[in-house]
Amino acid sequence: MLEFTDARSAVTNDELWLLEHPPVYTRGTSCRTEVAHNSMAIPVVQSNRGGQITYHGPGQLIIYLLLDIKRLGIGPKKLVETIEESVIDLLGSYGLSGKRRKGAPGVYLTDRKIAALGLRIRNGKCFHGLSLNVDMDVSPFEMIDPCGITDLEVTQLSDYGIQISTQEAGFELAGVLANKFDWNVSLSQEDACASS
Repeated sequence: MLEFTDARSAVTNDELWLLEHPPVYTRGTSCRTEVAHNSMAIPVVQSNRGGQITYHGPGQLIIYLLLDIKRLGIGPKKLVETIEESVIDLLGSYGLSGKRRKGAPGVYLTDRKIAALGLRIRNGKCFHGLSLNVDMDVSPFEMIDPCGITDLEVTQLSDYGIQISTQEAGFELAGVLANKFDWNVSLSQEDACASS
């Protein structure tokens, strides 16, 4: 991400990278807490994204948004709103009512978080992105205060009877994001997801 962002020019196409991570805790630049009881010996990585601590693992969709927001003519607030709206629209297509929470970026179903955002903007270029819990082991979230919020519960699509693969969810969410940002692209399943 850093190499791509540093090397891009004014005409470099924006990209979305879709993937899943192996089990890992990541700490954002604002994070001052640690993992409480890491009985699973999950690696903890310091990230240069914004935000607090979170967990990533198999069954969770990650989308890195490598965007020139200056060229898009939007600021950080509009970027976050657009990403959240995209997730809310996707959830709506599954019959779920996602919502925002003031002062806590991400998307929630009732009071449980289903999608998290962690972005970094440098010289008008955005990198890092969002995570959407699809069908994963959520127990590692119990060892942290997800996104710095004490007693925050997390949820996932499978908890609501939505049976979809991470790849399918990624393909669908990429399409919603492309529509929101008015990109003239065509997506294929082969292009939509990769593993890391």
